[in-house]
Amino acid sequence: QVQLVESGGGLVQPGGSLRLSCAASRSIFRIYAAGWYRQAPGKQREFVATITSGTNTDYADSVKGRFTISRDNAKNTVYLQMSSLKPEDTAVYYCTLKNGAYWGQGTQVTVSS
Repeated sequence: QVQLVESGGGLVQPGGSLRLSCAASRSIFRIYAAGWYRQAPGKQREFVATITSGTNTDYADSVKGRFTISRDNAKNTVYLQMSSLKPEDTAVYYCTLKNGAYWGQGTQVTVSS
């Protein structure tokens, strides 16, 4: 079993930036793909970004050019750097490991003036 703990969410103004972190409880983290999803109120959970065990990344069209996913295998941590945030980015953000086998508890991101 692997526990994932997200942090870094909060309230930010439109155009601002936030960096989310997701720490895994076991070093087995480093052999799996990791990703971020989000769920806005009244909507289904949606894909945001993913990174392979190496450095290959993929992004939802809605965040391309604004968000960057990265990982530090030495720290068993995956990050999501979010810039040029928009109100429509408001959601609970979840990290995942091994293509959805493991999920974190989520961290709230609110973009509002």
